Amino acid sequence: MAGGKQTPRQKMINLMYLVFIAMMALNMSKEVLTAFGLMNEKFEDANTNAQGTNEFLLTALAGKAEDEPARYTEPYEKALKVQKLTTEFYNYIGSLKGDATKGFTNDPETNKLPYEQMDKGQEIDYGWFEKDGLSAKGKEIIARFEKYRNDFKAIVGNDVTYKFLLENIDKKFNTNPVKNKDKQDIEYLDYHFKGYPAVASLAYLSSLQNDAKVLEREAYDLFLGNSLKQAASMKNYQAMVIPDKAVYYQGEPIKYKVVLGRYDNSTVPTSVVVNGATIPQSRIKAGQVEGTSVASGLGEHKFTGKFTFMEDGKPVVVDILNSNYVVVSRPSSATISADKMNVVYIGLDNPISVTVEGITSDKVTASATNGTLKKIGNGKFMFTPSAGKEAVITATGTMPDGKAISSKQVFRIRPLPRPRGLIRGESDAKGPASNLAMVQISAKMEDFEFETNLRVTQYTIVFPGMGSEVVNGGGSLPSSAQSKANRLRPGDVVRIVNIKAKLVENPNVVIKDPTNATFTIQ
Repeated sequence: MAGGKQTPRQKMINLMYLVFIAMMALNMSKEVLTAFGLMNEKFEDANTNAQGTNEFLLTALAGKAEDEPARYTEPYEKALKVQKLTTEFYNYIGSLKGDATKGFTNDPETNKLPYEQMDKGQEIDYGWFEKDGLSAKGKEIIARFEKYRNDFKAIVGNDVTYKFLLENIDKKFNTNPVKNKDKQDIEYLDYHFKGYPAVASLAYLSSLQNDAKVLEREAYDLFLGNSLKQAASMKNYQAMVIPDKAVYYQGEPIKYKVVLGRYDNSTVPTSVVVNGATIPQSRIKAGQVEGTSVASGLGEHKFTGKFTFMEDGKPVVVDILNSNYVVVSRPSSATISADKMNVVYIGLDNPISVTVEGITSDKVTASATNGTLKKIGNGKFMFTPSAGKEAVITATGTMPDGKAISSKQVFRIRPLPRPRGLIRGESDAKGPASNLAMVQISAKMEDFEFETNLRVTQYTIVFPGMGSEVVNGGGSLPSSAQSKANRLRPGDVVRIVNIKAKLVENPNVVIKDPTNATFTIQ
């Protein structure tokens, strides 16, 4: 640490920051916004862990001050000032995160912010900036950064031992203008926050909190003089795989780095194995390994393996733990729907497709109200409404971390449309009287998106001037009706009324009576 080497957390943050900048150039798709949210969670977890590490080091320094007051009293007093300053600055940055999350609340089921909705940063854009410059709030932020840098350097002092720490303070919290790709100077806040999605600003603020915690730890390490052997022992290191992003499409190349929790140029492993593959020595550089793989198999995957080092002439094996990534399907088509056409028909098997983006179909379940929902295939269901005016279908997907997310869709329940009554396949048929005795009476739902089979069970045939007869079934006329048909003359119009029909697939479903049909004698 005293030699000016970068800490493992620094390098991890540097890598994630490069990914952060690269992702800013992309369109803010749902996947990208979610990736920013996952990055923020990583930073917040790292900040929680850093808090525990810093408390441990401060406690160790307190013990040193008690055991060797002549040597460690002054460093311990400096450490307490650094702790107070860092805590205040850390909390101030935390208050700024409120501008990024204003208007958003955690989902009660996942206890996470709605990352996919945080694609705008109006609170920051209109709160920190005005016209072409900074607002009062923006000027306050720059002033607080400058105060933190100056106060930190004042506590540390000008001792050459702390030179690299002083350089890190200026590097991590430098608020000077930044040159963009066109070599033009852009103000610090403008370059890092203006126009970005709220979730991206949230992740960046969390990274700044992490920078503050890292500087605090580096100061404690220097105040201790690196005298704690256990802090430098290889047995206390943790190997981590850091992919360039958290979610991949199936078949997409994966780029990642395998690093130790603490490393420098002298920390070079003798061998590295990741997921059963040995990494060539040419890819092992300064305690980290650059490797590639291919994303295959939907769902969550873990990196496993071992770092092997030589310490005191003996090999020390460090397991690769807590490193994973998620593979999702690459989209092949868009989903386009008419919002007001969510209709299901009572008595029919209505096909329903249920998917949850990024979750395999075997991890997705569905349920429905006012009907029966049956799974028939990969993401395919058949819904049969039974009653009511609306049905609510709920899809639930289980994420790789075991948490469930749900989504609901309301469908209107409608009765089957009124069928058209047909005689000889026509609603207005014509022909000789002799044909009437042999024609079939049928019914059909025309211009209907479902294939349905209707069976006529009864109808009434009305003969002009001769009364009517009720006929069971849709077949040929009985003899009494045939005798009336034989007396018909050209121009007479026979009406088929009161047609009754049943749905072959589900005879118990009540359907409207088909329309009337006519037969004109020629």
